[in-house]
Amino acid sequence: MKRVHNFSAGPAALPLEVLKTVQEELLDYHGDGVSIMEQSHRGRSYTQVDHEAKERLIRLLGLGNDFKIMFLQGGASSQFMQVPFNFLKEDETADYINTGIWSKKAIKEARLFGKVHVPFSGEEEEFSRVPAQDELTFSERARYVHFTSNNTIYGTQFPEEPETNGIPLVCDASSDFLSRKIDLPKYGLIYAGAQKNLGPSGVTLVLVRDSFLKTADKSDIPTILNYHTHAGRIFNTPPTFAVYMVNLVLKWVEEKGGIPYFEQLNDQKSDLLYSAIDADDFYQGTPQKESRSKMNVTFRLRSEEMEEQFLSEAEKHDLVALKGHRTVGGIRASIYNACTLESVEALVDFMKYFRSKNS
Repeated sequence: MKRVHNFSAGPAALPLEVLKTVQEELLDYHGDGVSIMEQSHRGRSYTQVDHEAKERLIRLLGLGNDFKIMFLQGGASSQFMQVPFNFLKEDETADYINTGIWSKKAIKEARLFGKVHVPFSGEEEEFSRVPAQDELTFSERARYVHFTSNNTIYGTQFPEEPETNGIPLVCDASSDFLSRKIDLPKYGLIYAGAQKNLGPSGVTLVLVRDSFLKTADKSDIPTILNYHTHAGRIFNTPPTFAVYMVNLVLKWVEEKGGIPYFEQLNDQKSDLLYSAIDADDFYQGTPQKESRSKMNVTFRLRSEEMEEQFLSEAEKHDLVALKGHRTVGGIRASIYNACTLESVEALVDFMKYFRSKNS
């Protein structure tokens, strides 16, 4: 068996321990004689999986009884539509902070349902940074403030939540969920596609505060898109195998030491990688330093031809999935929770080698 150093932005690396458990349990789940993916979502085994995953999220995040946990389908992109469908009426305004392509997609969907105010847009600066707090002026009666906590394409990340003075935050946390602590009292809703830090593709986590959910009082929403439909129950067949793997990832996170452990590890990994970029001008980081992501590290070389050479040689050293997003090019190393320190060290060693060879 060969395992390479995987820096994929998503679907991303999964913990090796989790993959081995899945391999062991694939044909016979806990003595049932069938795989978990072959069983009813109403049956004893899957019901226990769903319960365990939610209990682990409660412990890891310190959730109280005032949040509903949902495992939905459609990816984070479906939440771009589902959030305003539930919470935004035609005569109401929601504030959307625009820090990249995913924010722009969310803004486009929200405008189908109500008014959108954009308190900050980084588009003119090629989304190279996130806003400072004093750059944000929110609407007087905003229903919520939406932000994308980490931007996979541009390598930027909010260092902390925006201060909204009581307006509920709605966050697309797809690419940094469980990587650091969050200030829960500020949030009305958090959603995250699983395929970065949480598990495989196919399931989307939604956390919604009860008091915020109560304000979603529309009666003209299709049943499957209404958050009330899913609150506190399994309404329809969920992506059972993906949720099973999410439960295993959450178990792994707990056993490693929870969010504090990964916050420290992610600091260590990102510091190491940014130090290699900043050593001289051979590598050029793309985001402004105060906005740098600890999940997606983006940089350029002096020409596209040299970048192609870098990617080709890196793959020969078992360093894969380093090509930047197709819209921006360059190099991108995604170093989510399951990306090991050893993988980052291997990448840094290669960067030093490549620099010495091509300076």
